[in-house]
Amino acid sequence: MRSVSNRTRVGLLAALTAFGAVLSTSSATAATQLNGDWAPFDRCPVDAPAMLAADGINAIATCVSSGSASGSITLGKSHVPTGNTDLQLGVIQRPDGTTSLVAPPEGALTADPAEIPGGLLGLMCPSGIPVVSGICRQLTDNNLNRVTATIEPAGAPRDFNMAAAFSTGEPILTIPVRIHLKNPFLGDKCYIGTTAEPVLLKPQNATAPTLSLQRFSADGTPNDDEGEMGRYTFDGADQSDTAFAVPGASGCGAGLLNWAVNLKTGLPSASGKNSVKLNSTTTYFGSPYDPAGLAPNEGRKLSEFWHSAKR
Repeated sequence: MRSVSNRTRVGLLAALTAFGAVLSTSSATAATQLNGDWAPFDRCPVDAPAMLAADGINAIATCVSSGSASGSITLGKSHVPTGNTDLQLGVIQRPDGTTSLVAPPEGALTADPAEIPGGLLGLMCPSGIPVVSGICRQLTDNNLNRVTATIEPAGAPRDFNMAAAFSTGEPILTIPVRIHLKNPFLGDKCYIGTTAEPVLLKPQNATAPTLSLQRFSADGTPNDDEGEMGRYTFDGADQSDTAFAVPGASGCGAGLLNWAVNLKTGLPSASGKNSVKLNSTTTYFGSPYDPAGLAPNEGRKLSEFWHSAKR
């Protein structure tokens, strides 16, 4: 490769740093706080038209929530611990066993950022390429070296199999995701996977969960005898997937550093060389205890109950 002058290298480094600083700002959205047994369903899309239209007989609107406090993901040569993950969906169930999925407006999956061990030094350095080696020499500041990875939704979940939540070794659903890498040099548009070519995760129970049933009042207060709502809880199952493929990186350093990230991390990576594990997940299914008793307004009553539980 043709050598790059010091002036060009410094200019490029400055541009990439400024690019990252401008795009790295973000604002957090406060989560809805729900009372009692409603609490896990704080993002359930109860006001989506498909949920509101459920009549309780031919279509039953249900809230689903699944979360894990920790886990890990391996993409090619990179192994990254994951933070808290939260998957929430609305599910329309029908008597013939078919279902439709409804994602919340912000997407079905949210996750805490996880720090990549070794940061940018681990992702790209050392390197004999002048531009990359120039970046490597700048990484004495931990803030410049630090890289966070966040799993984000990259499409609507599909292929939902409610029965798989009871068992092991069977995919529960397909979740299109992308991995967002953030660093001042990489900028804020650096992704592994895209909405056009996502990573397709198909989590399944690796260990069997324990099952319990809770009945509660419309506002979330526990009520074993006369509660309008019911909640199945599947607790303590490790979930995993080892069969997904991973595409190459895109948008890193305005696209100039895609190849550097791919080279060190071994991307793209074929199925069988990647894995994800979520430790001790808890999955909840919540719906009216007697959906048919609320016909033809089960979906609207579900929304009414959900809003009554707001703190």
